[in-house]
Formats: sequence, structure tokens, C-alpha cells
Amino acid sequence: MNFTLSEEHGLIRDTVRRFVDAELIPLEGKATTDGKLDPAIEARLMARCKELGLWQVDVPAEFGGQGLGLTERCIIWSELGRSVALPTRGITILGPDVRPILYALEGEMREKYLFPSMRGERVSCFAQSEPEAGSDPGSMRTTAVREGDEYVINGTKLWITGADSADFMLLMAATDRAKGSRGGISAFVVDMDMPGVELVTAYRTFTDEYPWQIQLDNVRIPASHRIGGEGEGFKLGQAWLGGGRIKQGARALGVMQRMIEMSARHANQRVTFGKPLAERQAIQWMLADAWVSLEAARLLVFQTAAKFDAGEAIRHDAPVVKLFCTEAAYKATEMAMQIHGGMGLTREMPIERFWRDQRSHLITEGTPEMMRMAIARHVLREMG
Repeated sequence: MNFTLSEEHGLIRDTVRRFVDAELIPLEGKATTDGKLDPAIEARLMARCKELGLWQVDVPAEFGGQGLGLTERCIIWSELGRSVALPTRGITILGPDVRPILYALEGEMREKYLFPSMRGERVSCFAQSEPEAGSDPGSMRTTAVREGDEYVINGTKLWITGADSADFMLLMAATDRAKGSRGGISAFVVDMDMPGVELVTAYRTFTDEYPWQIQLDNVRIPASHRIGGEGEGFKLGQAWLGGGRIKQGARALGVMQRMIEMSARHANQRVTFGKPLAERQAIQWMLADAWVSLEAARLLVFQTAAKFDAGEAIRHDAPVVKLFCTEAAYKATEMAMQIHGGMGLTREMPIERFWRDQRSHLITEGTPEMMRMAIARHVLREMG
């Protein structure tokens, strides 16, 4: 398998890299407030992305997007990962955030929810986690009971990012609790202004996110608002999460690259006890280990992307990418903070923001423990 970038891939990388260096890095610490991108800055960056051909790169061609392969998207995500100028979740400057599960909608539902989302006219949030069902969706207690042409939904959702700004939620609910995640969970579209939907509490995290608790009391929705068949929700959600894990791995490459660049530059400039830090073996070994991890992570990401673009399944690759890349990137942020000393802790530099974001990425879309469990199951089944 050849991992050398083609000329076209190199052009994409260079275009995004120049954009990040010129447009995003200078904005770090200035463009967001409480997790929101300044509207004037967002409009300028979106216009620039359209000029550069970076608009709606995640959207399939059949729905009017660019339909880029996973390799090209990983190149873009990795370069964007070199900056923390944007909010922690979502890269709105590349186009409205359209969750892939929406592509499973059909007919009038596409007209009502998918296409307005693609135009930025409607915003969604994803509601799966619950107080007692985070990594274990099979324990989900939110229920959707069929009554004629309607479903009646009751339950509590927790850690729902963007709920306060969403027009509708993509909700996972148990339609057969006895089956759990093996055919017992269904996906629904639920408008946020439906009677019985209540935003209860926002939790402030150490990133720029405010995840919400949502209460659903006897919420009645048309049966047509179910996405896919009954019991297919977990499968649809997993397909989306798999893509999210690859995206996290790709963005981690940019984080590692930036941390190594900043640390190497500082080590060459900073003099202690008459010598640059760069001459200290402890510093050299930190940088060497980080570089080895970056090279390994890069191979993992682009090997997986190449498999996907060749039509191969990557179900068992996604946990490997997510686990290794996010852990390696987090270690790289800790290295950069250590090498920079006290300055690395300040908000005068972007390192602490990289550290906070990357620490959250260890948990979201699959904890390291869950990724190891998934990998181990595969190893034991295939090789035991």
C-alpha cells in the first residue's frame, strides 16, 4: 500500500496549511467566546473557505457536496487540527454541521430536515448518552412506545452538546429494551420545541462546551420521524461514530505536529544554565518519542483512510485510530506544556487550550477503555 501523497493531495495539504497559518493561528484566543465563534470572523472565514474550495468537503456528492474521499478529508482535518482558533466541536467554517445520520432520511423528511441543515437554516444536536447509559447504550432507559401513527417518548438525555442552539435533536431511544443495542434501539427526529421537551441543566466543562441535560415527558412525534427501520438506530449511530473517530484521529495529527513544532522552537531558543534546552537529553528524548508517535499515528490514519476509499470495511480500524492517536496527541500536549514550563500553563499561549481540548477527546466518541474493549474483542475472536 502506497502512502505517498499524490500531487493533488499535496495541493490540498498546502492550501489548508497556508490557510491555517495565515487565517487561524493569528486568531487563537481571540475568535471564540463561550464556545461560539464571533459572527463577523465566522463569515469571513467561511467566505475564504469557499474561495479555496474547502466548502462542504464532508457532504457526499449526491447531496450537493464535494464528495471527497476519506484520504482527502483526513488531510484537511489534520491541517485544521494545528490550530485551536475554532470552537472545540464542529468546524462550521467548512459548511454547516450536517450529521451523517441525516442522510438516512427519505422523502419529505429530507426536505424538512436534511436540506435545510445543509443550507445552515436548521441546526441539530445528537442525543444518545444518558445518566446511566453513556458508553453502554444497551442500558438506555429512554423509551419510544408506538401508539398508532405516533411514538410517545419518555426519558432523560445527558451530555448533549449544542442542545440550546439546536432546532431539532437526533434522538436514540429504546423501542425494545429486552434487545438492548442488538436491535432494540431506534433513531428519531424530535423538534426541540415539541411539548414535553425541556432543557434542564447546562454543565460547564473545562473546554468551551456546555453539554445539556434534556428531559422528555410524554413527547409525541409522528411515526414518520423515525430514521430507518425500528431497531436500526444503534447501527446508524455507530456508523456515524466510526467516522467521527477517524476525524478525531486525523485532527490529532495536527495537534501533535503543532506541539512538536512549538516545543522544538522553544527548546532551541530557551537557555538555562548556559545551554539551550535543546542540548538537554531529557528534552531530546521527549521530542523523539513525540515524533515517533506522530509518524506511527500518521500511518494508522492514512492506512485506514486508504482502506475505506478502496471500499474495505474499517469497523475494527476506527477504535485503533481513535485510541492511539488521541492518547498520543494528549501526551504531546503534556510534553509541550512541560518543555515550555510556566508559560505553557498560561492563556498567553495556545498550549493549555490544546491540552484541555485533547483531554476531552479522550472521552468523547469512545473512551480509551471502550476502545480497548472493542479491540480486544476483535483480537480474541479472530486470533484466539
